[in-house]
Amino acid sequence: MMEDIYERSLAGEITKEDALKLVDSNPFQLFDTADRLRQELVGDEVTFVANKAIDITDHCMIGCAFCSFRDHVGYEMTTEEVLESIKEAKDIKATEICLFGGIMPHMTVDYYCDLISTIKSEYDICLHALSPVEIYQTAKSSEMSTYDALKALKKAGMDTMTGASAEILVDSVREQICPKKVTTDEWVNIIKEAHNLGIPTTSTIMYGSVETWEDRIDHMMILRDIQRETGGFTELVPMTFLNQNNELGQISEGASGMEDLKVHAIARILFGRDMPNIQVSWIKMGIRASQIALHCGANDLGGTMMEDKISIAAGASDGDYLPRERMIEIIEDIGRIPVERTTTYERV
Repeated sequence: MMEDIYERSLAGEITKEDALKLVDSNPFQLFDTADRLRQELVGDEVTFVANKAIDITDHCMIGCAFCSFRDHVGYEMTTEEVLESIKEAKDIKATEICLFGGIMPHMTVDYYCDLISTIKSEYDICLHALSPVEIYQTAKSSEMSTYDALKALKKAGMDTMTGASAEILVDSVREQICPKKVTTDEWVNIIKEAHNLGIPTTSTIMYGSVETWEDRIDHMMILRDIQRETGGFTELVPMTFLNQNNELGQISEGASGMEDLKVHAIARILFGRDMPNIQVSWIKMGIRASQIALHCGANDLGGTMMEDKISIAAGASDGDYLPRERMIEIIEDIGRIPVERTTTYERV
């Protein structure tokens, strides 16, 4: 079966039924097939990006059941504080700033455009910013379309957009975990608008809360359809649900380690040539499990992530910063070749 799956993955022919069968297949054969596909598609290099996460505020009007970050401390950064934070990132030669955080009514398109253009006038650094839910709310607060909001943000200097706020792209699941967030259709439309404007984005899946394996597969199929239409995704970032200090954690303990590995392996097989880069979120899974996931189909170790306040608030246990030297050690330790990249997967 697995030899057939390998060939059909490369041919882009994996169906939903195939993916569901893989869930219950022999895990070692599954991981081996995903790892062979990784080798075929991207080779032995493991990429990473030197970056810093800047969470502008922990005040938020959305209120998702899985969030541990909202009002965790109670702060909002000034433009000066954001600039100072970017200076720290530039001092360690970071090439990417992840700019997001909570969403509030005063955070209009003008607010973000002013902030972004000020950053760009001071620093030459890639701004990987916002997500579809932020675009939706900021456009609404500004009484303009999401397309026009994206156009203005791109003009101000937003280079790429995060594919966050996807969680699980199944509305019955969204009703339970993030009822005030964008719907599946709204998320898809905003992502496509960004891609059509020449703004690349990541794609994400947050799994391990209340969704089923079928929901996870449906989510991945939606992402694959978008990628085949626009080619605008740089990678898939699977994010395991962290259950500490949040409402959803009272009913879900999160995914098992085996599920973590299966998600990465099935993603590799399902996306095949459509999405060559599958990232491991070391801050959410831990370094040891991430090293194993890199042998189960994944090929990217994500970012050095100075200050990921959101994951730390939810119980991430591996700290919030891996210097590039440590990233290189982790990759070489599993016999692979470390390569520092930019946000859009060019070599540094």
